[in-house]
Amino acid sequence: MSRFFEPHSGIPNGSANPALADLIENPRRRTLMTGASAASLAAALGLPGCSATPGAGGAPLIGFAGIAASSDDAVRVPDGYRAEVLVAWGDPIGDARGMPAFRWDAGNTAAEQELQCGIHHDGMWFFPLPLGSASATHGLLVVNHEYPDNGLLFPDAMANWSPEKVRKSQASLGCSVQEIRLRDGRWQLVRPSRYARRIHANTPMRVGGPAAGHPAMRTASSPGGAEAFGTFANCANGWTPWGTYLSCEENFNFYFKAPSEPTKMEERYELSPKLRHSSRWAEFDPRFDLARNRNEANHFGWVVEFDPYDPASTPVKRTALGRFSHESATVTVCRDGRLAVYSGDDRNFEYLYKFVTARAWNAADRAANRDLLDEGTLYVARCNADGSGDWIELTHGRNGLAAAQGFDSQAAVVVYARAAGDLVGATKMDRPEWIARHPANGDMFVTLTNNTSRGRDGNEGPNPANPRAPNRFGHIMRWTEEGADHAATRFRWETFILAGDPKHDAPALRGDVKGDPFASPDGLMIDARGVIWVQTDVSPSLLLKGDHGVYGNNQMLAVDPVTREARRFLTGPRGCEVTGACMTPDGRTMFVNIQHPGEVGSAGADPADPRKLSNWPDHRPDGRPRSATVAIRRADSGAIGT
Repeated sequence: MSRFFEPHSGIPNGSANPALADLIENPRRRTLMTGASAASLAAALGLPGCSATPGAGGAPLIGFAGIAASSDDAVRVPDGYRAEVLVAWGDPIGDARGMPAFRWDAGNTAAEQELQCGIHHDGMWFFPLPLGSASATHGLLVVNHEYPDNGLLFPDAMANWSPEKVRKSQASLGCSVQEIRLRDGRWQLVRPSRYARRIHANTPMRVGGPAAGHPAMRTASSPGGAEAFGTFANCANGWTPWGTYLSCEENFNFYFKAPSEPTKMEERYELSPKLRHSSRWAEFDPRFDLARNRNEANHFGWVVEFDPYDPASTPVKRTALGRFSHESATVTVCRDGRLAVYSGDDRNFEYLYKFVTARAWNAADRAANRDLLDEGTLYVARCNADGSGDWIELTHGRNGLAAAQGFDSQAAVVVYARAAGDLVGATKMDRPEWIARHPANGDMFVTLTNNTSRGRDGNEGPNPANPRAPNRFGHIMRWTEEGADHAATRFRWETFILAGDPKHDAPALRGDVKGDPFASPDGLMIDARGVIWVQTDVSPSLLLKGDHGVYGNNQMLAVDPVTREARRFLTGPRGCEVTGACMTPDGRTMFVNIQHPGEVGSAGADPADPRKLSNWPDHRPDGRPRSATVAIRRADSGAIGT
């Protein structure tokens, strides 16, 4: 998503998930596994011999009745399903050092927030416990927290700004690692837990890959350029076959006070005085004032890898994957055992990337994969008018990426990956966001959320891969790698769905959706059966009068990959974004995140008190809206979506 942290002002006081280590500990178990865990692991990674079927005995792929659009302040799911809140912002995660309860007036301290679930949930993943099992009843749920809502974080919002408020704002972001268990048909947090961990904007990290030690990475806090501190703007995500989590840093630029005279490279990353500095961190934390710490922003915009099974492990910034507003780090296995990692740059007119590791992953030795993502080849996509596509190599010394063009090394290429994409002529896309792989044929899908600037104010007009200008409601693109090999450098692409209402009079708002119409596709997951789960992030500013009745609140839909029918599965509360989906290995639980209910700017919202729009999930008169993870199960405990 590409939402920014507009503060609520003046609140009154008062897929099916794979069995990760079935291949880690003993690769020969791949031939012995049966059931959903084996199928989902093979499907998600693209392992040889994997396949998906439309449904048992030829049954329809989607087996539930779609629900109506909703404007209620609630989460709605089909008959026969229930959705229950598992963990919300401010709930203690179970850290043995302390479990402070959430204060309804938002009076928790920064130190307490470091022990509580972060705010504005986004991407997430379920890791079975113990490591090496296919457990669908016990595991670790890792959740991203994208941006701080300073109006909700503090009783008096951004008044009386202070170092303590900066620390709490920083502590509300990053990732939460939470141990969860299914008991009597309902998911609960395990508290205390030796796995419970908060990673936030001040957590010590290591810099891995080609950018480590480069002059552009040297700062006052990291003189050698090989360490960094913190992660934030954590949006979409990924995971590796050896059981680590990949968190994507998206709109990092909004946290920095830009220099008065930015360089061209800084402007390329929107580190400019023209852009409003909303976080106000720089007022009390000099790291975020680029006039004083010019290179600090280069420590962000990466994919961060960490081991949820080891709370003492140090997260690593994997710089070989490139620096930009990262959305997704979708991992799949190439024919020769190497890994391909797909990412989008979620800004208008930005690019689609792929990274291919230099060597194959080692299914028998988890430790051997520790730094696998530090060496390989980064590519950027060019979509041609005839439906073909090319992955253009972003390697120093090739395709014009030389010192004369500002790229003195591979480190410079990855630090300034956007400029490298410009130079080689990549296709400018309409906010490429979440990426997912179909388990049967390896087809890749990406959500392109929208781009209202396309064709306006001197901006580039439509291109074959982004056919609508302005593109108010986005689309989904599908591509197939040449030879069905994810290491290929050529592919075929098509527009899979053009979002919007098929009955709308205006071409810019008309789509070709079959079934339940949707707009602004964002989150994306494909389960082990091949069902495509699409989540929406329609900004209130994009809806015209009368449109809200068609789309209602943001939602989640199941899409049949063959018929392309979309069927509405979930609707969220008022003012929210629906995001971050994953499943347990048996496909019987789906976790979904509800982000920023009651968001300022939503239709009917009162900037002085967002509770007048939403007070979900607690509905307390003395409370406030809270982002949360919901666990969805069928009443008969059957597989989701069947």
